[in-house]
Order: sequence, then C-alpha cells, then structure tokens
Amino acid sequence: MDHRSFSNQVEYKSDRGGSVSKVPVLSVIGDVMGKIIFYEDKNFQGSSYEASNDCPELTSHLSRCNSCRVENGCFMVYEHPNFMGHQMLVRRGEYPDNQRLMGMSQSDCIRSSRMIPMVRRTNVSWFNSVCCLFHLPHMDKKFQSNSPKQHKGNFRMRIYEKENFGGQMHEMMDDCDSIQGRYGMSDCQSCNVMDGHWLMYEQPHFRGRMIYLRPGEYRSLRDMGLGPVDMRIGSIRRIIDSC
Repeated sequence: MDHRSFSNQVEYKSDRGGSVSKVPVLSVIGDVMGKIIFYEDKNFQGSSYEASNDCPELTSHLSRCNSCRVENGCFMVYEHPNFMGHQMLVRRGEYPDNQRLMGMSQSDCIRSSRMIPMVRRTNVSWFNSVCCLFHLPHMDKKFQSNSPKQHKGNFRMRIYEKENFGGQMHEMMDDCDSIQGRYGMSDCQSCNVMDGHWLMYEQPHFRGRMIYLRPGEYRSLRDMGLGPVDMRIGSIRRIIDSC
C-alpha cells in the first residue's frame, strides 16, 4: 500500500492498482495539526503569517506581530526570538491585542512561538471498520509512524530543589497547585521531564508568569531566558487538552 499525507486529505493507493481513494485527514488522525495565524497589526489587520510548527524567529516573516488567531491546537508565544522572555499559552480563539495578551511584559509583540503536541490518539480499529464499509485499504503501522507528532497522554517529571538536580527530589504525575504545600519546597530550580508537556507557574494555584516544558533535562530553570528578574516556581500543571 502506498499512502501520502496532504494538508486536508490522505491519499490511498492499493497495491493492486486501480483508482485512488482520498479520505479527509480529520477523519483519519483526529484533527491533530495545530494552526496559528499571526498578524502585523491589532485586530487581525496587516500582513499575516500562518504556522503549524515551531517558529523561532517570527520577524523573518513579519516586521511585527500585534495580534493572532489560533484556529486549532495550543501554542506558546514568546516576547523574544528563540523562545526566550515572557511567554503565554494560547488556545483556540482570537487574540486581537497582544498588549493585553502579554500584559505582564513591557513588550507587546510576539517574536517566536512553539506548537504543543496534542493529547489525542488515533482509533485505528474504528478507522479500519470504516475502511471495510467503504472498501478502502486499512490503516497500517507505516501510516501511523508518518502521522504528525502526538503526545500519547502520559505525564511524568522529577522536580529538584536546587540546580543540577540537587537537593530534594519529588516525582510528579499530576497537577500540583502548591509545591510548598505538597512537598515543602520553597522553589524548584531544575527538573527532568520524562513524559508529557507541562507549565510551571510563578505563584501557587497556577497564577503569575509561566514556563513551558517539553520532555528533556533542565539543569537550571533560571537559564530559561525569562529576563533579569528571578522567577520562583509555586505550582505546576499538565497541559492535557488542546482546545
């Protein structure tokens, strides 16, 4: 079987030849692609740029960005290039004024963004049943491996009291509205994210500035490029939905 992905459909060609069948991607992979549109001016005016993946340098596409629209998925937007500086999570919706969106920052422009993989799984059994009904080839492992990157829904991370994985260590698999209250930690200065995508907040109960973390080792959270002001960690939350 030969199959190729398109922006809005998947093309299937049987090994036995014959006609080519096309099925919308939304039916196949559960609408897993994120999409954000950036605009030069407020209220979605001026030139625009569309992204579905990480964008480390938005100014290479637009001279400025003062509003954005998320059509699908979740993104982190940053006030500086290369995912540095103040950052905010944006979900599906309209953001006509970045000055209000990035309200805790002196900057009102977005200069980089990251796409957050969505927590969705392809129901292969259901899809194959539909294929039988319409006499289409079944989805196989080759197609699944070529599908857009997805997060499968597991969450696991270790937080450390000091830099370079020193001091107290605690393993987390769910949200924590106060690391001081649960673990007796006044701060978290390093961490190891094994599974899932997380947000760390400056204050308890998921308030204040935030840091987005994807799987990897973070030996010093103070080197995350948030600016000259140190940021203590007060609470931690999983990113578990996409809309």
